[in-house]
Amino acid sequence: MNYRTAKNIATFLKYFILIAVGFVMVYPLIWMAGATLKSNAEIFANISPFTAKPTFDGFIAAMNDYGGKINIWSSMLNTYKYVLPKVAFTVASCTLTAYGFGRFDFIGKKALFAVLMSTLFLPQVVMNVPQFILYNNFRWIDSPAYLPLIVPALFASDTYFVFMLIQFLRTIPRELDEAAKIDGCTSLQILTKIIAPVLKPAIVSCALFQFMWTSNDFMGPLLYVNTPERYPATIFVRLSMDADVGFAWNRILAVSLISILPSLIVFFMAQRQFIDGIAAGSIKG
Repeated sequence: MNYRTAKNIATFLKYFILIAVGFVMVYPLIWMAGATLKSNAEIFANISPFTAKPTFDGFIAAMNDYGGKINIWSSMLNTYKYVLPKVAFTVASCTLTAYGFGRFDFIGKKALFAVLMSTLFLPQVVMNVPQFILYNNFRWIDSPAYLPLIVPALFASDTYFVFMLIQFLRTIPRELDEAAKIDGCTSLQILTKIIAPVLKPAIVSCALFQFMWTSNDFMGPLLYVNTPERYPATIFVRLSMDADVGFAWNRILAVSLISILPSLIVFFMAQRQFIDGIAAGSIKG
């Protein structure tokens, strides 16, 4: 076997394995999309995503109201009322915090950074009770503006993103900052005109992670949103499961599919920047 033949076989095997693994990973999503067009009996009859007798009863039922005057569309609108501001505030606050720790020296920097990193080891369940008491004292519970879900993002509360951006900052030469200072740029101008454009893949990655995590968050809205008309999609999906009369699985799957479509669209739109960000983060400059 010559070198060219061996290389072709290796390439074929590599892509075959990647395609096979990719298919296994994406098959549940394909099956869910196909099952929305099946009847309840057919859903449990086989694992094929295809059906000989498609029905749109699941999508029709998905438009019904559950838990008050709320439907899938209003619940999705409620979701993005706090998801979009939280993403924007997270990107801004985490970028500023990472810039401060990554580019400036000040008294207590190491100690403060250690405290910041230590919060990564705190599970969210440990903080639920003190946070609820705090927000209740602020009278933020069931706020129409979703304050308990949005305001913490103003203070770089997602330490993971701060750490991620600091790691990216370390790959950017300080000579760029010094050259900008010689040209008369202030610290803020250096951040907005020099650092931020270079950090774009990392910032997009942070925004994408936050968008998907917040869109899928169930515990936060469950704790801080009490009015049914303000429920987000995650809670609406749960409300659509009526245990008293039995689950209409095609309806539940249709609601689930509609609720995740925005996340899928955003992911594929930002896929290139996301991959660039992950790849750049694996290289130490």
